[in-house]
Amino acid sequence: MKLAGLKSIENAHDESVWAATWIPATETRPALLMTGSLDETVKLWKPDELTLERTNTGHCLGVVSVAAHPSGSIAASASLDSFVRVFDVDSNTSITTLEAPPSEVWQMKFDPKGTTLAVAGGGSASVQLWDTEKWKLIDTLSIPRQEGPKPTDKNSSKKFVLSVAWSPDGKRVACGSMDGTISVFDVARAKFLHHLEGHFMPVRSLVYSPADPRVLFSASDDAHVHMYDAEGKSMIAALSGHASWVLSVDASPDGAAIATGSSDKTVRLWDLGMRAAVQTMSNHVDQVWGVTFRPPGGPGPRAGRLASVSDDKSLSLYDYS
Repeated sequence: MKLAGLKSIENAHDESVWAATWIPATETRPALLMTGSLDETVKLWKPDELTLERTNTGHCLGVVSVAAHPSGSIAASASLDSFVRVFDVDSNTSITTLEAPPSEVWQMKFDPKGTTLAVAGGGSASVQLWDTEKWKLIDTLSIPRQEGPKPTDKNSSKKFVLSVAWSPDGKRVACGSMDGTISVFDVARAKFLHHLEGHFMPVRSLVYSPADPRVLFSASDDAHVHMYDAEGKSMIAALSGHASWVLSVDASPDGAAIATGSSDKTVRLWDLGMRAAVQTMSNHVDQVWGVTFRPPGGPGPRAGRLASVSDDKSLSLYDYS
């Protein structure tokens, strides 16, 4: 397995690019790459030329997360302005705007069926689940306070929720916190199940393996990537190699590899069979906030693609084979 650089766009945004995801292909168009930036815009890009399809405005502070519905027809962007804007991908019509208290909207992910949007709730120490038909809040998955002599404000601030992921069967939601804990929930019962231990610094990104619904990957400021059996509560492997914070992790659609982006300015490709980094890409000159594999399917070439975005305002596209 390897990555080969295809194209980079310098100054893809006017400021740092903090978020990226692929919008799945529909019957009428190929997959699009969606990026969100500190410049308050969301941009949609056509692969492989990375031509700009559209620029969306509407946020009044930096965009911290972007998420795409599995149908490819709906997407969402979340900003430091505490609003989540949900829009129609092809017409850019606003579908709804979800409002949250300040610093309570961070990473977002749609569930595999597209019925629910999970939002990492930052300072609320919870994950909010929104119904995608009526856009009503269905559940709030709260992280229980850990037993201690006295619950303090300091303690709750450490449970600041940064990241969220769905298991491929949609039965579990995992979230990563500022203090390094990962919490796993049973979605149907809206019930906290357990913590996954091992990180002691913020967990900024999580992704389940598309090949095994039990396996969860986490990226942390402690410079490690962990591979967990999220049901058995055990760590399978700790992957080290980055020289600094690991800000983003994504799993390849074939389940054979993961990619990571780091504040050491590199993108790394990890072979899960070897449990080791097999390649380091140094396209960026500042920290890499997002890495994202293109989902399979849709018209046009089916080759594997990985994209990365960075504080250096650029966007890079790689072939994954």
